[in-house]
Amino acid sequence: MRKIFVSAIFSCVLLNAFSQAIENNIKQSIYFLASDSLKGRKPGTDGDSLSAFYIRAKLKEYGTIPICEHGFQRFSVVTDIVPGKNNELKINNKLQIINKDFIPSTFSSNNTVDGELVFAGYGLNFEQDSTKWNDYSNVEVKDKIVFIFEGMPENASENARKFSKSRTKVLTAKDKGAKAVIFIHKSSDIQKPFDISFDKTISDAGIPVLYITWQKAQEIFKENKLDIEKQVNLSNISKNFKTNVHIVTDVKKIMSPTHNIVAEIEGSDASLKNEYIVIGAHYDHLGMGGKDSGSRMPDTIAVHNGADDNASGVAGILELARMFSNAPVKPKRSLLFVAFTGEEMGLLGSKQFVSTPPVSLKNIVTMFNFDMIGRAKLEKPKLSIGGTGTATEFDSIIKLYEINLPFEVSKSPEGYGPSDHASFYKNNIPVLFFNSGLHEDYHTPFDDADKINFVQEVNILDFSYNIINNIANSNKKLTFKESESKEEKSSGGYKVTLGIIPDVVGSGDKGLAVEGVKKDGPAEKAGIKKGDTITAINGLQVTNIYDYMSRLNTLKAGQAVDVEVLREGKKEIIKVKL
Repeated sequence: MRKIFVSAIFSCVLLNAFSQAIENNIKQSIYFLASDSLKGRKPGTDGDSLSAFYIRAKLKEYGTIPICEHGFQRFSVVTDIVPGKNNELKINNKLQIINKDFIPSTFSSNNTVDGELVFAGYGLNFEQDSTKWNDYSNVEVKDKIVFIFEGMPENASENARKFSKSRTKVLTAKDKGAKAVIFIHKSSDIQKPFDISFDKTISDAGIPVLYITWQKAQEIFKENKLDIEKQVNLSNISKNFKTNVHIVTDVKKIMSPTHNIVAEIEGSDASLKNEYIVIGAHYDHLGMGGKDSGSRMPDTIAVHNGADDNASGVAGILELARMFSNAPVKPKRSLLFVAFTGEEMGLLGSKQFVSTPPVSLKNIVTMFNFDMIGRAKLEKPKLSIGGTGTATEFDSIIKLYEINLPFEVSKSPEGYGPSDHASFYKNNIPVLFFNSGLHEDYHTPFDDADKINFVQEVNILDFSYNIINNIANSNKKLTFKESESKEEKSSGGYKVTLGIIPDVVGSGDKGLAVEGVKKDGPAEKAGIKKGDTITAINGLQVTNIYDYMSRLNTLKAGQAVDVEVLREGKKEIIKVKL
């Protein structure tokens, strides 16, 4: 009995020492990746490169073999859109000064136009529920240049605010035949008049778009015998101005190099080693934050460290790489460890991986995605696993390891989602998505390393290791299935959905690419397919995600709409019942 007791104590000590070693490894990686010196790991920055080299070095240290270009899958992304050298604005033949009097929008098209100004209030035209608003009721803007306030009046209703985005206003003006739009910038600060930022969508508006200063707008109002101060809080106002404008717009995309980091542990089975399991996590974050960065505190410029999002996931896959590398017997299937870039910009890294994969996608058995696994609650901790409905075997495999866990497991069958696993699911690859839950520090400067629940992250990795090891050593390949879509909840007040996965970044002006179609959604039932490009809804043009969401905002549940798509170069019109 004494020998058994001593042996039990010794085993317990070894287990605790093993867990502590894992915790120390995770802590080291998270504290480095979430340090202020990396300035939020935004793609294309020095912090992005330093993170990538650190991750590659750790993967090599832990026994994996770098693939692609010495461990890097290199590509470039659009990180900003800035004014070019040829912008010009003349008001009644008087040349204005760029950056002082005006600036082109980041979503302006490049063009030269001349025309008369038409003032159209806040540039709104909608009818929703009991709210009607038409700033164009008294004017004709075809072939004119529309002059409007940005934002909304202080007393605007919530319904009105749904239509207040600048891209939505430009789309409304373009639908009415306007040549260009000039926004009146609300800031009265002459020293810093403009706060224009890239909204992560590279498709332009299709017409020139400018912002001019409040002071310059004041001059235009005065010469047209209007007081700008009296107009700013009115609605449904418009007037033809006796002001002629000449516009030349020139905006340039800034391309920045970035990279996924890819490494392999080769499988031990002569046949199964040609099949792969991808174990991934994104390493990028929001940089210094700011407008249109994705920060929940867009007015605060500060390092967004992203300790949980997603230094925690990267530290997790690094530790899993070490654990599998040190296993006495290597798994039968090969393992690919991938740290993705550009997730916060629209899953850019994982999209790049599946579009130019280092191995055939047909040989990828499944993808495990670790995104925010570091902030499990101290009381009643939970682990969310998404994608459990994407393989028929997942539920039974997970059940094997759910016994006596120090956290509750919450499962969701859906394979789509706002993280990198979606890029694999769209390619008919089963996925599992691990996440310990949102918290108040999400996408703020306060997501710091000292708030990580390291003990529970160790537990999550131990649980995940067992599931991965099971699939890596099974002689039977997983059976992919399209997961049942839960009823979609409209976001941002949208009352209807087509049930598609749209390309949020865009790639030009041909339309909105359909990256996936949700099972049993209106689009699937009507015959819209993955790979289609939506070019119009009810005859109104769609070129990007903003156009698409603006069109949805005008539709009602139960309505039948005509959706124009390009499919293999041919135009088709598909009737969809919402």
